[in-house]
Amino acid sequence: MAIFDGADGTRLTYHQAGEGRPLICVPGGPMQASAYLGDLGGLSAHRWLVLLDLRGTGASAIPADPATYRCDRQVDDVEALRMHLGLDRIDLLGHSAGAALALVYAARHPDRVGRLVLLNPSPRVVGLEITDLDRRRVAELRRGEVWFPDAFAALERIWSGQATAADWTAIAPFTYGRWDAVTQAYLAREARQTKADAAAIYYSAGALDPEATSASLARLRAPVLLVAGEYDVALPPHVCRRVCRPVRSGRAGRAAGRRPLSLAG
Repeated sequence: MAIFDGADGTRLTYHQAGEGRPLICVPGGPMQASAYLGDLGGLSAHRWLVLLDLRGTGASAIPADPATYRCDRQVDDVEALRMHLGLDRIDLLGHSAGAALALVYAARHPDRVGRLVLLNPSPRVVGLEITDLDRRRVAELRRGEVWFPDAFAALERIWSGQATAADWTAIAPFTYGRWDAVTQAYLAREARQTKADAAAIYYSAGALDPEATSASLARLRAPVLLVAGEYDVALPPHVCRRVCRPVRSGRAGRAAGRRPLSLAG
């Protein structure tokens, strides 16, 4: 674990794995500690992974001002990490809500991004609307799963506006490529690794400006790879390419038959 100071002096940490060219990794959640990223499926065999614990999560300190949990406010922490590492440009990976932060960083600092990887990005950062029909098309692919009837019934109640708290729990299997004991144990750890009060602020009013972000991303010349899972109800693969529309250098890829990581943000 290594330590550096955020833009406002908050003590932040990052974890490291592998060797070679650095890749800064921003976790999702929102506001989940970076531990769940592990070695990103063996990517540490090829790159030096710099796994950032966002402020208030993991081993990073709680900031004096809770408003700095907002997504756009944490762009300065990524920039502070770039300077701490002594890099002119960074290769940046963001997962889920962390991809929103990565995109806002790229929009604000397009000349400081060498490569950008977006894993199951949150579509809200560029104002992309996912319809219930879009989600239904993906959910129907899981009809053969033993858990499908109960989970789909809960999903329909959510769509109808009649959901209970239990329904949001019941649809959890739709957010994973497989629903087994290993995945369920992961889900239990996820709750413990996430700072709930910070997550409530992450996307609060003023955090995102989709129109301005999209306009700024048009200046980005770095290669961009967007990855969405075939079963991703949060960002269905048949619409995920729209996230790349503002970026001239973007391309989308699909992880067949599964989601690369859980998308909670």
